[in-house]
Amino acid sequence: MSDASRAEAAALFIRDAHRARRRFENLPDALAPADIDGAYDIQEALHRLLIPELGPIAGVKIATTTKVMQALMGIGHPCGGAIFASRIHQSPAEIDLAPFVNLRGECEIAVRLGRDLAGSEVTAAAARAAVEAAAPAFELIEDRGADYRNTRAASLIADNAWNAGIVVGEWRPLSDSDEIENAEGALSYDGAEQGRGRPDDPFGALAWLAGLSASRGRPLKAGMIVITGSLIPTFTPPKGAEVLFALNGWGETRMRLR
Repeated sequence: MSDASRAEAAALFIRDAHRARRRFENLPDALAPADIDGAYDIQEALHRLLIPELGPIAGVKIATTTKVMQALMGIGHPCGGAIFASRIHQSPAEIDLAPFVNLRGECEIAVRLGRDLAGSEVTAAAARAAVEAAAPAFELIEDRGADYRNTRAASLIADNAWNAGIVVGEWRPLSDSDEIENAEGALSYDGAEQGRGRPDDPFGALAWLAGLSASRGRPLKAGMIVITGSLIPTFTPPKGAEVLFALNGWGETRMRLR
């Protein structure tokens, strides 16, 4: 089987696993990629299968931005995945749990690009300068009950880094004097605080993503939304509760699961 045929077969395996609501498992040896580039080949094949159903790609997520998560996955860098336009929800959002096997959430800073951002040598400063607006956001994660300790990075990447959408708050312009990279965020359920945290170099992560996207022939374009990594550990949102993420000085995003 050629590499291209293996990527297509692996993408079908992942799509069918989602449709059958099967618990997450690493790709079987016959379909597993040889390296991280091969994992992105599978992810892009999966995108081609999903675009007729979900519509165009409107953004990108950055995953495993912390050293702890990278060590758990056995890699030394973040991962990327696509955000489909139909899965971008505006706050406040009502999210139906029925389609998900195991929905989890993360609290993120979303940025919207004001100009194209391409090249393998993009700096954090250049990445920041390309951002026109920012907002607090939830990432919706469909991990399908994965055992994180045994999840291989290549299988995570191939499965679109588990992105199932985002819930975005109000966009606010980003100026040179703003310090969103130091803003503290807080997560709460029905007003009861669950945790606090600060971002971990979001514009460095954006610069990394620009390099990855360029290397894959899919450079970041003006108007795209990028979520830059979680401020607070991944959580399981409770059904029925109002889940709120407030980012100091930047507003909030809300969702309720039903």
